[in-house]
Amino acid sequence: MSTPTTAAGEPPLEEAGFTEIVQLIDTARQRAVQTVNAALIDLYWQVGAVISRKIAAAEWGDGVVDQLAAHIARTHPGLRGFTRRNLFRMRQFHDLYRDATDAVVLVRQLPWTHNLIILSQSKRPEERAFYLRMAVQERWSSRDLERQFKAALFERVVLQPPKVSALLTQMQPQAQQVFRDAYMVEFLGLPEPHSEADLHRGLLVRLRDFLTELGRDFCFIGSESPLQVGGRDFALDLLFFHRGLNCLVAIELKVGRFEPEYLGKLSFYLEALDRDVKKPHENPAIGVLLCASKDDEVVEYALSRSLSPALIAEYQTQLPDKRLLQQKLHEFYQLNLSEAEGQTG
Repeated sequence: MSTPTTAAGEPPLEEAGFTEIVQLIDTARQRAVQTVNAALIDLYWQVGAVISRKIAAAEWGDGVVDQLAAHIARTHPGLRGFTRRNLFRMRQFHDLYRDATDAVVLVRQLPWTHNLIILSQSKRPEERAFYLRMAVQERWSSRDLERQFKAALFERVVLQPPKVSALLTQMQPQAQQVFRDAYMVEFLGLPEPHSEADLHRGLLVRLRDFLTELGRDFCFIGSESPLQVGGRDFALDLLFFHRGLNCLVAIELKVGRFEPEYLGKLSFYLEALDRDVKKPHENPAIGVLLCASKDDEVVEYALSRSLSPALIAEYQTQLPDKRLLQQKLHEFYQLNLSEAEGQTG
């Protein structure tokens, strides 16, 4: 039976008033899920604390944990998640975070599956803290979280900070945390070589994945967004809005290496956006040149005197060599440690 509509094809007035009730139901259900998850994480934390305390005091050996798992399975036959392996994970979970107050707040906001991924794949405390914060902030699914580990996001953020103009840093200091030096678009399956049209079309088809890669606060506005200046028509490749920065973000695509003259065209687009598109309460627009490759020294020279809030980033069609980045990160930390010791020595 079809839903009755008004003459204009809209739902009847009484249904239009149902939205508020439905939103209340959805909000309550979401809170209930969050409450249950927090209670479950607290339970695992407490179980881990007991196991850790008893093993540390030599009251229990590893074999006792086997007996505990068997006892729980026998006395609570329908209860899942308390295998020997998981019980030791609960102990590890407690021991790693017991002195990290900030982390404890974050772990209660994530499902156990997310916490296990971060526990098993993080190599450093800084890396665990990074993925905890990002998973909560970006609301990644477990699949998204796994992908970011494969994409070596933490290593790239530490080793390859974004290349931004001085004006952008001055106008939006938090831009360094919003944008990246490289964006992974391996999900596009682009051929080599590929055209700008291939890249553009692929990003639109896989827009959800691209938005996840960009970050949660990015909102898509349009493709080939028209700009008219004088008697001429121009079109931006991609136009977004960033809620946190409260500004338009123009992305221009280049399938070759970065060339300095690209900045002039991007600056022109940003000026047109600020004059003709930006709303009074919004901040000036930001421009991103997304290129297949770039020479960092050329980028530095090009941005050093740029009067536009812009940045240069790469798109990468293959996931990076995570082991190589981990080795570079190790060398980075060793160098910083040596410099710190030299200063205090």
